[in-house]
Amino acid sequence: MAVQKSKVTRSRRGQRRSHDSLKSKTLSVDTITGEVHLRHHMTPEGFFKGRQIVVNNID
Repeated sequence: MAVQKSKVTRSRRGQRRSHDSLKSKTLSVDTITGEVHLRHHMTPEGFFKGRQIVVNNID
């Protein structure tokens, strides 16, 4: 069974947990369509870095 060798102080515990808070998602705006999308993801219309990479042929 894992048992700690010494007590972890409130300060040390807080330093470890400092990165656990929730952060808002980073959003970008496409240069051609002006759509808002997640970074490193294509827009719903199929654009990525100003170029259309997926053609939606929905009639």
